[in-house]
Amino acid sequence: MNELPQQLANGLILGAMYGLIAIGYTMVYGIVQLINFAHGEIFMVGGFGALTVWLILPDGFALGAAVPLMIIGGILVSVAVATAAERFAYRPLRTAPRLAPLITAIGLSIVLQQVVWMWYPDAKKDHPFPQFEGEAIDILGAGIQRGDLFVLIAAPLCMLALGLFVTKTRSGRGMQATAQDPDTAKLMGINTDRIIVMAFAIGAAFAAIAAVAYGLKNGQVGFRMGFLMGLKAFTAAVLGGIGNIYGAMLGGLVLGVAESLATGYVGDIPGMELFGGGAWKDVWAFSLLILVLLFRPQGLLGERVADRA
Repeated sequence: MNELPQQLANGLILGAMYGLIAIGYTMVYGIVQLINFAHGEIFMVGGFGALTVWLILPDGFALGAAVPLMIIGGILVSVAVATAAERFAYRPLRTAPRLAPLITAIGLSIVLQQVVWMWYPDAKKDHPFPQFEGEAIDILGAGIQRGDLFVLIAAPLCMLALGLFVTKTRSGRGMQATAQDPDTAKLMGINTDRIIVMAFAIGAAFAAIAAVAYGLKNGQVGFRMGFLMGLKAFTAAVLGGIGNIYGAMLGGLVLGVAESLATGYVGDIPGMELFGGGAWKDVWAFSLLILVLLFRPQGLLGERVADRA
């Protein structure tokens, strides 16, 4: 049990990344009832945008000073791709049967992967991503790498900022109104197209921040990284209650901690030795999703209409 603090810390770090990405899924679904399966690739291009900023900076540039610039670069790329996708791929299909935008999202996901694979230098292999040097910091018995502190700080700050935006600003209230009834919102003078674009942009910005955290943690980014992370983030959104922005973060944290604990301890259970270790982490993550959907189909927090923006 001496490893428990470390396993919990690992789960929280991983879960915070899942939660940041999951917010993009849940915001878009909450407003336009669309599951944007290309969101994992929005996360991926954000990582490459941040890496590009790092590569064009002069040699010897301090990583601490570079991270804010990398975040800005990643956000710009992710938001540009997400808003273009909304305008040219999803908006023409709003009145189409629901299967059409779903298939479009899957196709867009493949297109984005192939574009990065073809045009980014040496994208066929994973690219090294800068990492903070130095020993891990001991926090409550867990060793936290300096790069991992970024996501532990960024995730709650992003959630606080988003919560204030949704509840305190005119645009945030417009999101809530559009989520409840887009037709009535339009009659009340709300520009629903602008609100929908804003939801895509905010989700993309959070995904880019998660991509920087992913790169700082793993020391690399690759054109395939969006597939599994996007799938896990979608799982987190469903787990917490699809359409609920707070549920998305909660689902991410629960999924990350469960995955970490299962990886560390399932193999120690008598008769379960073959099911321990990192090779089974995805199995336990999706098994948790199945259990939640069986016993609480609406997710951990359900769906609170007022918070669906």
